Amino acid sequence: MLASGLALSAAAQTPAAPATSAAPAGPAKVAVIAFQTAVFQTNEFQRNFADLQKKYEPKRTQLKTMADEVDGLEKQLQAQGDKLSDAERASRAKTIEDKKKQAQRFAEDAQNDLQGEMQESFNGIASKVGDVLVNYAQAQGFTLEVDGTGSQQQAPVVLYASPSTDITKAIIDAYNVKSGVPAPPPQPAPSQLTAPKTATPKPAAAH
Repeated sequence: MLASGLALSAAAQTPAAPATSAAPAGPAKVAVIAFQTAVFQTNEFQRNFADLQKKYEPKRTQLKTMADEVDGLEKQLQAQGDKLSDAERASRAKTIEDKKKQAQRFAEDAQNDLQGEMQESFNGIASKVGDVLVNYAQAQGFTLEVDGTGSQQQAPVVLYASPSTDITKAIIDAYNVKSGVPAPPPQPAPSQLTAPKTATPKPAAAH
């Protein structure tokens, strides 16, 4: 989920390949790359992503504690509502609502911080992958490389491309060799940083 959100926010910031000298006249040699996918699948980004998940795990734990507290208070109110005065019911309902808002703010702040750090990591690695891409194109004699994911603004839409023209994996492999970062071990899917949902309490029985 986070990676998907990052792809959307990173789309307008993916660096364009620097201009190179004009290629000699002759048959065009075209390659297609899924640039964002290439960046995401590098060992360096996967390592950084795993490190960020560990960094934010305490906040996930704290948010779960806050959600459990809200859930417990709601259950108490529903179970004892008909035994409470109107003032006490209103006071407890306000306490629950305040705690929900606090949890929501905490979740939003944590999510924004996490996405900001992921964006920073993506941008830094994307710039270096772009350099590898240019060097690879020059070494292989490509006259044009097209981003098949359309991550560039006004990027061409690729309706068809032969699998033989896709250099995504080749660029990932070349970058991993250059960076020297080993493949990280598989990581479990992280829990989402979400606040407790608002539940409608059952109305108290009329006296």
